[in-house]
Amino acid sequence: MTSIGIIGSQGRMGVALAAAISEAGQRSCGVDRGGSVAKLAASADVLVDFSSPAALEATLDACVAAAKPIVIGTTGLEERHHYLIDDAARDIAVLQTGNTSLGVTLLAHLVREAAARLDPEYDIEIVEMHHRGKVDAPSGTALLLGEAAAAGRGINLATCSERGRDGVTGARGHGKIGFASLRGGTVAGDHDVIFAGPEEMITLSHRAENRMIFARGAVKAALWLIHQKAGRYTMSQVLGLSDRAAAPA
Repeated sequence: MTSIGIIGSQGRMGVALAAAISEAGQRSCGVDRGGSVAKLAASADVLVDFSSPAALEATLDACVAAAKPIVIGTTGLEERHHYLIDDAARDIAVLQTGNTSLGVTLLAHLVREAAARLDPEYDIEIVEMHHRGKVDAPSGTALLLGEAAAAGRGINLATCSERGRDGVTGARGHGKIGFASLRGGTVAGDHDVIFAGPEEMITLSHRAENRMIFARGAVKAALWLIHQKAGRYTMSQVLGLSDRAAAPA
């Protein structure tokens, strides 16, 4: 039986993770604000973190010290957090993703394939909606899908995206990837990737009906990660999907 440690075990995702771990026949343990992440890392076989970017550095330090792998599903990460993850991945196995859903992982693969095969005349727009309490935008999933589209096109998302259009913005930039964020109600997470081409439109979509899809995916990732050597991994690897886009037809 694998012991999976939960960072933020009393939060909404923490509760869902505990249920998913039990469902998978494994054992859960956890820590919350004020508790010792170091003690949790020492006792667990692998950790899962959906807490906050502010706590990530201390969590990574504890995992490296205990030589334990970690799945990071926390969103709102900045560039410096990715540097910290890269550094930790020299010593331990780290899987970081904007979404642990198996369906979203497959969607990202399809988006990358579509972006590679459709020419730049197909404009790419990503629309996401989440509950009123979500604090970051675009969502981590939307950015994950944007990165997949950019990889398919062979472009850099950081320099080829459009966000927050308002007022007289001028015509849409050719080859840009657009983002729109909606907030309201109790929506767990809806995402549409639109390929708007000449006289036709293709939409690839995912609807999250319950947080359990993220929890189950995270548990699958954690059980996979404990068998990996030090390095940085993705959900695509958990499903055995290629991270490389197909060549344009």
